[in-house]
Amino acid sequence: MYDLDALEFAVLPVRCTANGLNEGRALPERGGLDEVRALPERGGLDEVRALLDTSGLGMDEDIDCFVVAHDGRQLAGCAGIAGNTIKCVAVAADYRGDNLSARLVGEVENLAIRQGHFHLFLYTRPSNIALFKGCGFYPLAQWDQVAVLMENTPVGITRYCRALALQRHPGARIGGIVMNANPFTLGHAYLAEQAAAVCDWVHIFVVREDVSLFSYAERLEMVRQGVAHLSHVTVHPGSDYLISRATFPGYFLRDTQLIGQTYSAIDLLIFRRYIAPALGITHRFVGTEPYCPVTEQYNRDMRVWLEEPGRSVSPPVSVVEIPRKCQSSGWAISASEVRALLKDRQMSHIREIVPPCTFAFLTSHHRSECA
Repeated sequence: MYDLDALEFAVLPVRCTANGLNEGRALPERGGLDEVRALPERGGLDEVRALLDTSGLGMDEDIDCFVVAHDGRQLAGCAGIAGNTIKCVAVAADYRGDNLSARLVGEVENLAIRQGHFHLFLYTRPSNIALFKGCGFYPLAQWDQVAVLMENTPVGITRYCRALALQRHPGARIGGIVMNANPFTLGHAYLAEQAAAVCDWVHIFVVREDVSLFSYAERLEMVRQGVAHLSHVTVHPGSDYLISRATFPGYFLRDTQLIGQTYSAIDLLIFRRYIAPALGITHRFVGTEPYCPVTEQYNRDMRVWLEEPGRSVSPPVSVVEIPRKCQSSGWAISASEVRALLKDRQMSHIREIVPPCTFAFLTSHHRSECA
């Protein structure tokens, strides 16, 4: 048995470089991580990696910092934070059974709040649900015994759906589209137009993340301008309930294929169980994917999680795959091509595959490329 109060807690900053994760200077803090004091040199991030490995966990590369606990001899436990998502909570075998996990989660929550993140999430194995319920987290979506998403409020998703319902429109056929639009192309516009042509109303969601070439605010504005000519379309700001593949955690899964399957399951279950019913969405529209195997697999997963009756108690959502709009050359239009062309300063070619509003944005923000 050990004395929990005798453990020394500290913040270990982590910065992401081209070579992966590297540790910053440890910021030892006590009294709720408020008083910064000098901490003797220890194993740092390597020690954290070793603890995670013995706990069957990996380390995601988007972690901002860890809260770590030492007893003067070794690392007793750790908990990481990436934006508003708690990750990599682990306790050494000798320190389990005395609420150290709860203390670590509480400290990392306080750290996140001081950084401006009040609505927090965590992904974990379903076997850990009871543990994190005791820390004030509530299950949101679960895939079998593989993974569960939890949030630190029992009413977060209810509030979000209530706000969505205020933008509900009547109709027998209501469409939904989720896009990154990095940037918004004629292909995105075509998808929206095709959906609008067969639906009473269409709801477009822009994934909220800032790990793309274009910021979330820029992408949202490009989408709004790009579909402004469609009278019965609503563009919704992104939310924490539209999960980004780029920031989806894989530390407790490790297997790349399983990470992809879990991302699809959690993301689509939330859409079917909460978002679609709030807006009355009956159909989810997506473009075919001829180039990216990962996106192509996600399109197939949509039919499983959105259409199959047994996957959710919520009504099925029909998936409609629209053939991608092609260039005169026959190649499908893609945002990745626009980014490559922009890098090579081929603005004349870009003009052919993006709407005028996107082209105006690109030229105004990349004047050097247009010279």
